[in-house]
Amino acid sequence: MKRNKIYTTFACAALLTLGACDDYLDTMPDNRATIDTEEKVTALLVSAYPDHDYNLLTEACSDNVDDMGLSNPRSTRFIEQVYYWEDVTESDNESPEQFWQASYNAIAVANQALQSIEEMGGATTTTLQQAQAEALLCRAYNHFMLVNVFALNYNSETSATDPGVTYMTEPETTVLVDYERNSVAEVYELIEKDLEAALPYVSDSYMSVPKYHFNPTAAYAFACRFYLYYEKWDKAIEYADLVLGSSPKTMLRDYEYMGSMTQDDDAVTQHYIDATLNCNLLLLTGYSRMGTFMGAYTTWKRFAHSPYTANYEDAGATNIWGSSRNYYSGLKTYAGTNFSFSIFWRLPYLFEYTDAVAGIGYNRCVFPAFTTDECLLNRAEAKVMQKQYDEAAEDLDIWMHNFMETSLTLDPDTITNFYKKQSYSEPLSSTIKKHLNPAFEIDAEGSTQECMLQCVLGFRRIETLQLGMRWFDVKRYGIEICRRVMNASGTPETLVDILSVDDPRRAMQIPATVVDAGYEPNPRD
Repeated sequence: MKRNKIYTTFACAALLTLGACDDYLDTMPDNRATIDTEEKVTALLVSAYPDHDYNLLTEACSDNVDDMGLSNPRSTRFIEQVYYWEDVTESDNESPEQFWQASYNAIAVANQALQSIEEMGGATTTTLQQAQAEALLCRAYNHFMLVNVFALNYNSETSATDPGVTYMTEPETTVLVDYERNSVAEVYELIEKDLEAALPYVSDSYMSVPKYHFNPTAAYAFACRFYLYYEKWDKAIEYADLVLGSSPKTMLRDYEYMGSMTQDDDAVTQHYIDATLNCNLLLLTGYSRMGTFMGAYTTWKRFAHSPYTANYEDAGATNIWGSSRNYYSGLKTYAGTNFSFSIFWRLPYLFEYTDAVAGIGYNRCVFPAFTTDECLLNRAEAKVMQKQYDEAAEDLDIWMHNFMETSLTLDPDTITNFYKKQSYSEPLSSTIKKHLNPAFEIDAEGSTQECMLQCVLGFRRIETLQLGMRWFDVKRYGIEICRRVMNASGTPETLVDILSVDDPRRAMQIPATVVDAGYEPNPRD
């Protein structure tokens, strides 16, 4: 493997955040904290979660977003670079660099916690065992998101040689360090090692707010998604079963209640991220404008989930159940002078004032990193890959009836007959079905397996709309997507670019500052 030198500040930055906590932390002369008690270890792990996330980057990269044209409210050059899959050179609070830095900051904290536990004599108490499990889960999760953003998706054919990211297992104590960029396959192997070491000991008994930490159900949902991406379908099903239990319907988001609420975007979005809901397994918070970019605001709406995409490809389209009017909590379409977009009320717009008098501060957002609803659809996909079609159809039926009111019952024949009749999307003519080109083997187009995968992907696209998850399905299934500009009437007019099956831009470019320091960039044509 090629070794590179890059400058690192994340370990110091992560530890310096504890330097101000003098009431319970003794500080060393270089301002690093001494972590030598159970209380200090568990307090440290609060910082093992990133404070800048991937959602805006991956949502803007996906086929959930269109270019609504220059006559719409202008966005920044940054979001334009992200949307058109360019190597991002513009700085922004939600840039690839910020996500990269925040993720490695969180990893550094997790590694420090693990080292501190070792220096204390190991995980000799129940609390330290549980804290060790949380640290391993945080390390695994942050590497999982990094490799899925900055590398090609895992596949058994090429991942042994595809460049991944550096898997950090020790806290850094020097500024200039030699790094090795692990392959995608190596990163997945190391994630699995951390996961399997952590899962037997994961607990929420010491957590004051478990939904903001890797509690047991969140950990199992992470394992389900990881093994789904790792093409280990039986393991994905195993961990989904632990999340969903014997009565999955009781674990899902109550969309019927959401539809009965006072229909106010702030009230509904605040409810969507409620930590008391069974469906929200892990909530993450950070500096983000997702509440405006994918919310009921005109901000950045040159690039938006267009009514055209909604009505022909996903949430607003005629589907197996018929009309979207059946939804308990419906899609909202906004239109005005030089803008139009369609959204669900999901992510809240939050603002942290640093100076209330001056009215300045930071945009913030909270989002569910793992939900039972996504886990159910992940299990359905794994069952389809195992050709357990009846069981997969049951999961899809549970999701559908939870999302809307319909008398339809899904079974493999109903799903196959419906999707076989649908035509495939073209760049300037959209449908709910796109060609699937995964590296793993699936049956031919029109087969029961392919039709049921179309159903799973379509349902998950709706369930995760605005959350940044669609991009990973685009990568995993080799779905070709386009960049098109809408005309004044809101329909596709100009085809600008197509992301082909083997396009290297499916791996977001390593941040420019990291490349400038000597790190190997992702290849580009």
